[in-house]
Order: sequence, then structure tokens, then C-alpha cells
Amino acid sequence: QLHFVESGGGSVQTGGSVRLSCAVSGGSSTYTNVGWVRQAPGKERKGVACISLIDGQATYEDAVRGRFSISRDKARMTAFLEMNAVNPEDTATYYCATGAGDFFRVCILGEYDRWGRGTPVTVSS
Repeated sequence: QLHFVESGGGSVQTGGSVRLSCAVSGGSSTYTNVGWVRQAPGKERKGVACISLIDGQATYEDAVRGRFSISRDKARMTAFLEMNAVNPEDTATYYCATGAGDFFRVCILGEYDRWGRGTPVTVSS
């Protein structure tokens, strides 16, 4: 059974930084692409960044490219999202997510089928 351990997040001021981590266990041979999807109050969920835990290739949503950086620890099957230069529009609950497909299906098409509980991030101005 797939298990997520999410950490990080919290409150931060505009221009600051915050780091999220997500460890995935119980499905290492199938669920090898991990991303974050965020949902702001009253808005739909939207993918933020995604990474292959195997080879490290990554994708970013346009609004965060250049400010956010996703990385991974392959041995620990853990992904990290470093959020820099945050602004109030980054306020959301950030869900760690993964899918059973390959990098193209999960990280490019956004075919996530397993979700963590979510981590709130609040950016104050």
C-alpha cells in the first residue's frame, strides 16, 4: 500500500522561502514520478512541479518556473520542493501526488492517481 510522508510548509512572508518534502513508500517499482499539485481557496487544483525519482528530469508550471526548484533523493524515494521568492498568489494547499504511469503521463499530462493529505502554505504580504 502506498504511503506518503509530507512535511514542510507553513506561513511565510512575501519574498521568502519555504521547503516541502514528500517521501513515498510501498510502491517504489511503480510510482517513480512525484509532483506537487496546489489548490488555492475557491480554485481548481493545478500542477506545480514534477520529478522523476529515477533520473531527476523535471517539469514546472509556468507561474513558478525560475522561482521553485524540485529535487529528489533517489535512495530515500523522497522529493523536495524549494519555493523561493514566494508571493500571495502562491498561497494554497500543496498536495504531493504520484501516478502509475511513466514520466510523460504523470509529469507532462498530469495523470496522478495517488495523493497525499496536503500541506498548507500561506504567504502574507
